[in-house]
Amino acid sequence: MKSIYNSYINSFKGLSREVWWLSLITLINRAGTMVIPFLSLYLTQDLGFTLENVGIIMSCFGLGSLIGAWLGGKLTDMFGSYPVMLVSLILTGVLFLILQYLNSFWTICAGIFVLMIIADAFRPATFVALSAYSKPENKTRSVTLIRLAINLGFSAGPALGGLIIGILGYRGLFWVDGLTCIAAGLLLLVLLNPKKVKVLDSIENKMPLSAYKDLPYLVFIIAMVLFGFVFVQYFSTIPIYYNDVHTLNETQIGLLLAMNGFLIFVFEMPLIKFMETRSLSKISNMLIGLILVTFSILILNFTTWIGVLVIGMLLMTLGEMIAFPFSNAFAMDRARRGRQGEYMALYSISFSISHIFAHNSGMISIARLGYETTWYLATFIGLLGILLLLLLKKILLRNSRK
Repeated sequence: MKSIYNSYINSFKGLSREVWWLSLITLINRAGTMVIPFLSLYLTQDLGFTLENVGIIMSCFGLGSLIGAWLGGKLTDMFGSYPVMLVSLILTGVLFLILQYLNSFWTICAGIFVLMIIADAFRPATFVALSAYSKPENKTRSVTLIRLAINLGFSAGPALGGLIIGILGYRGLFWVDGLTCIAAGLLLLVLLNPKKVKVLDSIENKMPLSAYKDLPYLVFIIAMVLFGFVFVQYFSTIPIYYNDVHTLNETQIGLLLAMNGFLIFVFEMPLIKFMETRSLSKISNMLIGLILVTFSILILNFTTWIGVLVIGMLLMTLGEMIAFPFSNAFAMDRARRGRQGEYMALYSISFSISHIFAHNSGMISIARLGYETTWYLATFIGLLGILLLLLLKKILLRNSRK
């Protein structure tokens, strides 16, 4: 047990103080966005909107997220990561406070749209800052630490949010969300002020390449969009499948989803530390991750045994733990060739695209074709992503020989 404990602790060693501070700020920021999980309930129960209205508002949410990631990348390349992160956190907090006073359908559409533009400008700036604060050999584990902070924030946020709603109502939730975002901004101002922090990996590129002209990177981005299409089914269509086909109740479904977050929190960092000692490339690790996630959905068609749901969740979680850190690290490495903000924005946008289209297409497929056909279609999309990663590996190998 002692050797296991020491191995676990060692997996966190070597990361810079700045990466730890950035993870703390991310944790506070993500735990503070408690409104998001309860947004549909707030709109229907508190404001009395129809489901059709909520669908349009959530589309504004997704579109704002996409534009925010793009804009954040552009602004990061122009002004640097620090001012973009600082302004994003402070303004997001202010907008959360304002949002509670919007009551009409169109003002809420506009408010959510603007809020997500400002809030998601934070993401590409964070990745660029993370790259600067990390030694090259530690980038994948630095990304993993940020993912741990995000997962902890998303786990703690809804639990705290439910308590706050019960005690203070939805308006209390907006106040807490707004103030925690502002607090995260103030922490950034104090802890990661450019005058105090140490940059470990500075990049000087006099002729930066546009991410949109980097063919291998575009192949990678399309593969990530396809990966996202498969992955997000676990947070939209598959919970419905658990209930409809296997008659799981909300508590049982919640436990299955909670297992995902718990396993990531406990095992992701040691797993990444172990995989970094292997001779596999980042693309090879991404392939392993995507294969596991794709297979986790395919096996749902193999048997009606309820245990397959646990096996599927374990495979998906393992695939997610491998694919996300190495894909993020690949994007940061590739960004050294050009405009870093633009590169990291495109990486964030790939998953925004998946969120905008994958949930609705999965729902429509289930309604019209049923679960079995939908899982086969998701498997096909995953296979296309795998083929694109194999193509990317071939392109990079050929370019390295030139």
